[in-house]
Amino acid sequence: MLASFPNALPIEGFIGGLAIGLAAAIMLLALGRIAGVSGLAARAVNIADGGAPRGIAIIFIIGLPLGAYVTSLFMGAIETNYPESLLMLIIGGLCVGYGTRLGSGCTSGHGVCGMSRLSPRSLIATIIFMLCGMIIVAAMRYFGLIPA
Repeated sequence: MLASFPNALPIEGFIGGLAIGLAAAIMLLALGRIAGVSGLAARAVNIADGGAPRGIAIIFIIGLPLGAYVTSLFMGAIETNYPESLLMLIIGGLCVGYGTRLGSGCTSGHGVCGMSRLSPRSLIATIIFMLCGMIIVAAMRYFGLIPA
Protein backbone atom coordinates (compact mmCIF):
# COMPACT_ATOMS: atom_id res chain seq x y z
CA MET A 1 0.00 0.00 0.00
CA LEU A 2 1.08 3.53 -0.70
CA ALA A 3 0.50 6.13 2.01
CA SER A 4 -1.14 8.65 -0.33
CA PHE A 5 -3.19 6.01 -2.11
CA PRO A 6 -4.49 3.57 0.52
CA ASN A 7 -6.43 1.51 -2.03
CA ALA A 8 -3.60 1.31 -4.57
CA LEU A 9 -2.48 -2.09 -5.82
CA PRO A 10 0.90 -1.35 -7.42
CA ILE A 11 1.79 -4.91 -8.43
CA GLU A 12 -1.62 -5.48 -9.99
CA GLY A 13 -1.40 -2.08 -11.69
CA PHE A 14 2.03 -2.96 -13.07
CA ILE A 15 0.75 -6.29 -14.43
CA GLY A 16 -2.29 -4.56 -15.94
CA GLY A 17 -0.06 -1.94 -17.55
CA LEU A 18 2.12 -4.67 -19.06
CA ALA A 19 -0.98 -6.43 -20.43
CA ILE A 20 -2.28 -3.20 -21.99
CA GLY A 21 1.13 -2.45 -23.49
CA LEU A 22 1.43 -6.00 -24.85
CA ALA A 23 -2.04 -5.83 -26.43
CA ALA A 24 -1.25 -2.44 -27.98
CA ALA A 25 2.10 -3.69 -29.31
CA ILE A 26 0.52 -6.82 -30.83
CA MET A 27 -2.17 -4.70 -32.50
CA LEU A 28 0.40 -2.28 -33.90
CA LEU A 29 2.92 -4.90 -35.02
CA ALA A 30 0.41 -7.43 -36.38
CA LEU A 31 -2.14 -5.09 -37.98
CA GLY A 32 -0.42 -1.71 -38.09
CA ARG A 33 -3.34 -0.30 -36.09
CA ILE A 34 -3.62 1.67 -32.89
CA ALA A 35 -5.40 -0.15 -30.06
CA GLY A 36 -7.79 2.66 -29.21
CA VAL A 37 -10.83 1.23 -27.46
CA SER A 38 -13.26 3.93 -28.65
CA GLY A 39 -12.25 3.40 -32.27
CA LEU A 40 -12.47 -0.37 -31.92
CA ALA A 41 -15.87 -0.06 -30.24
CA ALA A 42 -17.11 2.19 -33.04
CA ARG A 43 -15.80 -0.28 -35.59
CA ALA A 44 -17.37 -3.22 -33.73
CA VAL A 45 -20.83 -1.67 -33.82
CA ASN A 46 -20.28 -0.56 -37.42
CA ILE A 47 -20.44 3.22 -36.95
CA ALA A 48 -16.86 3.71 -38.17
CA ASP A 49 -15.70 2.80 -41.64
CA GLY A 50 -11.94 2.78 -41.20
CA GLY A 51 -9.68 1.14 -38.69
CA ALA A 52 -9.09 -2.47 -37.77
CA PRO A 53 -11.07 -5.25 -39.44
CA ARG A 54 -14.52 -5.53 -37.84
CA GLY A 55 -13.94 -9.10 -36.64
CA ILE A 56 -10.76 -8.07 -34.81
CA ALA A 57 -12.59 -5.08 -33.30
CA ILE A 58 -15.42 -7.31 -32.03
CA ILE A 59 -12.98 -9.82 -30.52
CA PHE A 60 -11.01 -7.01 -28.86
CA ILE A 61 -14.14 -5.42 -27.34
CA ILE A 62 -15.48 -8.78 -26.13
CA GLY A 63 -12.06 -9.52 -24.64
CA LEU A 64 -12.19 -6.50 -22.33
CA PRO A 65 -14.94 -7.73 -19.98
CA LEU A 66 -13.82 -11.33 -20.52
CA GLY A 67 -10.33 -10.37 -19.31
CA ALA A 68 -11.83 -8.74 -16.22
CA TYR A 69 -13.85 -11.90 -15.56
CA VAL A 70 -10.80 -14.17 -15.91
CA THR A 71 -8.81 -11.86 -13.65
CA SER A 72 -11.56 -12.01 -11.02
CA LEU A 73 -11.36 -15.80 -11.07
CA PHE A 74 -7.70 -15.66 -10.00
CA MET A 75 -7.71 -12.58 -7.79
CA GLY A 76 -11.22 -12.45 -6.38
CA ALA A 77 -14.05 -10.06 -7.03
CA ILE A 78 -13.15 -6.78 -8.66
CA GLU A 79 -14.44 -3.78 -6.74
CA THR A 80 -16.38 -1.37 -8.91
CA ASN A 81 -18.16 1.86 -8.11
CA TYR A 82 -20.84 3.39 -10.29
CA PRO A 83 -23.08 6.39 -9.74
CA GLU A 84 -26.37 5.42 -8.12
CA SER A 85 -28.27 7.47 -10.66
CA LEU A 86 -28.86 5.65 -13.94
CA LEU A 87 -29.46 9.03 -15.62
CA MET A 88 -26.05 10.28 -14.46
CA LEU A 89 -24.44 7.08 -15.76
CA ILE A 90 -26.11 7.46 -19.16
CA ILE A 91 -25.22 11.15 -19.44
CA GLY A 92 -21.62 10.39 -18.46
CA GLY A 93 -21.39 7.62 -21.03
CA LEU A 94 -22.80 9.82 -23.78
CA CYS A 95 -20.35 12.61 -22.87
CA VAL A 96 -17.43 10.18 -23.02
CA GLY A 97 -18.63 8.75 -26.33
CA TYR A 98 -19.10 12.19 -27.85
CA GLY A 99 -15.74 13.34 -26.53
CA THR A 100 -13.89 10.39 -27.96
CA ARG A 101 -15.43 10.92 -31.39
CA LEU A 102 -14.72 14.66 -31.18
CA GLY A 103 -11.11 14.06 -30.11
CA SER A 104 -10.54 11.25 -32.61
CA GLY A 105 -9.75 8.82 -29.83
CA CYS A 106 -9.84 8.05 -26.15
CA THR A 107 -7.32 7.67 -23.37
CA SER A 108 -6.15 4.29 -24.58
CA GLY A 109 -5.58 5.44 -28.14
CA HIS A 110 -4.03 8.81 -27.37
CA GLY A 111 -2.73 8.22 -23.85
CA VAL A 112 -1.20 4.78 -24.27
CA CYS A 113 -0.52 4.32 -27.95
CA GLY A 114 -0.19 7.91 -29.16
CA MET A 115 2.02 9.05 -26.30
CA SER A 116 4.34 6.06 -26.79
CA ARG A 117 4.70 7.10 -30.44
CA LEU A 118 5.43 10.71 -29.39
CA SER A 119 2.42 11.96 -31.34
CA PRO A 120 1.95 15.72 -30.74
CA ARG A 121 -1.86 15.51 -31.10
CA SER A 122 -1.96 12.66 -28.59
CA LEU A 123 0.11 14.69 -26.15
CA ILE A 124 -2.36 17.58 -26.45
CA ALA A 125 -5.37 15.25 -26.24
CA THR A 126 -3.98 13.52 -23.14
CA ILE A 127 -3.31 16.85 -21.42
CA ILE A 128 -6.89 17.93 -22.19
CA PHE A 129 -8.27 14.57 -20.89
CA MET A 130 -6.35 14.95 -17.65
CA LEU A 131 -7.35 18.60 -17.13
CA CYS A 132 -11.02 17.88 -17.86
CA GLY A 133 -10.94 14.90 -15.49
CA MET A 134 -9.48 17.02 -12.69
CA ILE A 135 -12.04 19.79 -13.27
CA ILE A 136 -14.96 17.34 -13.29
CA VAL A 137 -13.81 15.60 -10.10
CA ALA A 138 -13.29 18.95 -8.37
CA ALA A 139 -16.76 20.14 -9.49
CA MET A 140 -18.42 16.89 -8.39
CA ARG A 141 -16.75 17.13 -4.99
CA TYR A 142 -17.72 20.80 -4.68
CA PHE A 143 -21.38 20.01 -5.40
CA GLY A 144 -21.31 16.96 -3.12
CA LEU A 145 -21.93 14.44 -5.90
CA ILE A 146 -18.94 12.37 -4.75
CA PRO A 147 -17.23 12.24 -1.35
CA ALA A 148 -14.27 14.59 -0.84
